[in-house]
Amino acid sequence: MISRKHYNVVAAVIEVDGKVLCMKHGVTRYSYTSHLWEFPGGKIEPGETPQQALSRELLEEMDLHVDVHEQLATVTHDYPDFTITLTAYRCTAATTAFTMREHADSCWLPWGELSSLSWCAADERLVAMFPPRTA
Repeated sequence: MISRKHYNVVAAVIEVDGKVLCMKHGVTRYSYTSHLWEFPGGKIEPGETPQQALSRELLEEMDLHVDVHEQLATVTHDYPDFTITLTAYRCTAATTAFTMREHADSCWLPWGELSSLSWCAADERLVAMFPPRTA
């Protein structure tokens, strides 16, 4: 049996005025994540808490300062080349302005429209877990 890499990953669910921030990959190392949508975030590095990792990743990738709040959901997903455990946290930001350093596109969507995007598989599972919200 071949052992696959496992990554602990965190994702920010940032809501402003009833809309959630969604980020789109450009071309990635793997075809099954290229040009798909995700919640912003990244891998937890050794010695970091999930909250510290999320703050660091958003600062590095987007120059966006966030406050990390409660954990919303966790999923484990097996991709063809690796496995991730993805934990989403509710986050707030003082601004909706950010710099896209790692992604190809972004959008703010109401909760009820999140499923209209083509998500990376693990993020898609998170989207399915979030109940639609009304303003």
